[in-house]
Amino acid sequence: MFENLFYMIEEKLLKNIGKRIKELREERNLEQQDLGGKCNLNNSALSRIESGRINSTVSTLNKIAVALEVPLKELFSFKSEE
Repeated sequence: MFENLFYMIEEKLLKNIGKRIKELREERNLEQQDLGGKCNLNNSALSRIESGRINSTVSTLNKIAVALEVPLKELFSFKSEE
């Protein structure tokens, strides 16, 4: 029972982080390949991160934050969706 709940919460978190990365990327008029090049990720990996399909490491998220020129905590700055 709780395992299912934790999975659902984690899934929502990953989607929110990915959505936030995409918002920040688009605010800077960057294509996925531009951002990927700045943080050494291929388009496929970045696409999976932005869609919340993979659980990225803190190190990868930090590389993305540096490439977007924002503090790491900015990737977690989103309103939770109900």
